[in-house]
Amino acid sequence: MLSISAATPVVRGYLTDMDCRWNIVSGSVDDRTEEERGLKPLSESQFAIPTSRYDTIDCYISSHEYNDIPILCDPKIFQTLRDGGVDELLARHVAHLFIRDPVSLFEEKIHQNIEDDVDHFENIQSTNWQTMRFKPPPLNSTIGWRVEFRPLEVQLTDFENAAFVVFVVLLTRAILSFKLNILIPISKMQENMTRAQKRDAVRSEKFYFRKSVVPDDDKDDNEGAEPKGSHDHEYTEMSVDTIINGKDEFPGLIPLVRMYVNSIEMDVDTRCSVMQYLRLISKRASGELMTGARWIRHFLTSHPLYKQDSVVTEEMNYDLVKRMMEISEGTVPCLELTGKLLPKSVDN
Repeated sequence: MLSISAATPVVRGYLTDMDCRWNIVSGSVDDRTEEERGLKPLSESQFAIPTSRYDTIDCYISSHEYNDIPILCDPKIFQTLRDGGVDELLARHVAHLFIRDPVSLFEEKIHQNIEDDVDHFENIQSTNWQTMRFKPPPLNSTIGWRVEFRPLEVQLTDFENAAFVVFVVLLTRAILSFKLNILIPISKMQENMTRAQKRDAVRSEKFYFRKSVVPDDDKDDNEGAEPKGSHDHEYTEMSVDTIINGKDEFPGLIPLVRMYVNSIEMDVDTRCSVMQYLRLISKRASGELMTGARWIRHFLTSHPLYKQDSVVTEEMNYDLVKRMMEISEGTVPCLELTGKLLPKSVDN
C-alpha cells in the first residue's frame, strides 16, 4: 500500500531516488540517545533500541509464530500486565511501547488519577508512530477497539484518498468474512517496507507475500517440506500487480474484495462508487495509472527549466504546486492519476 500510494519524490528542493517520506519522518523524530542506538555501552539509558519510534511494527499481536524478530519490552510493565490478567502477546506489545521516553509532557497532566484518566498511556501510545496502531476504547465513550492503518501517503484528489480508505476498510471485511490468512514473518514485512520506498517500487520491486491466503489451503501439500517452525514454504516474492490483481493460482486482493462486495447488500449508486475506487487501486498496482510520486517526477523532469541535475528550482516548484492545486480542486483533469473522468455523482 505504501508503494501504490507513493507521493514524495522531492525533498528540500531535490529530486531523490526515493518515492516516499516514511524514512525521512522516521529519522526526523528519532530521539534515541547514542546508548539507545547501540553506539555506546548502556550507562544512563535502560535499553538498546534497534529502531526509531516512527517505524514498522515490531510484532504481531494475533500470533506468536510469525514474530521471528525478538521484541524488546520493559520487563516490569510486562509483568504488571501479566499479573493483571492481560494475555502474553498484548502485554508484550504494550510493554514494548514503554521502552520509549515521552516526547512531550504538560505540567497539568503530570499528576493524574489513573483510575479515571489514561493520558499517561496515551502519551506513549500516540508517540509510537508505527505502520499500525492498536487502539483501546477511550474512557466514557461508545467508541470500540480500533486498528489504525498508517503507511499510506496522502493523494492529490478526494477521489484518490477515498479510494484508498474504502479499499483498506473493505479488505479488512474480506479478511474477516473469508477468514483469510495474509501473515508472513515480521522480518519479511519489514523488508517489504524498505523496498516499497524505492523509486517506482510499484512497478520495479517484488515483495514477500503469502502464496495462499485461504486458510489451510496449502497445509497438506507442504507438510514435511520445511522443518517444524519454518514458514519459508508459505511465502514468495510477488509483484504488486500480482498481489493486488492476482495471477495464475493466486487470486489477488482486488478480486477477493469484489467477491466480498458481491456477497453483501449494497445499493446501485454505492456499488458504482466502490467499483470505481477498486478500479483505481487495481490500475495503480498494474502500472497503468501513475502513482503521485511518478506523476510529480515526470512533471519536473519534463519541465523546460529542468537541467538533469535533480535540482527543483523555485520556478519549477511554483509550477508544480500550481498544477497540483488545479488537479486537487478539479479545475484541471489528470487522467494519468485517476483514469477517465468519473460521473459527477461518483466524484462527489
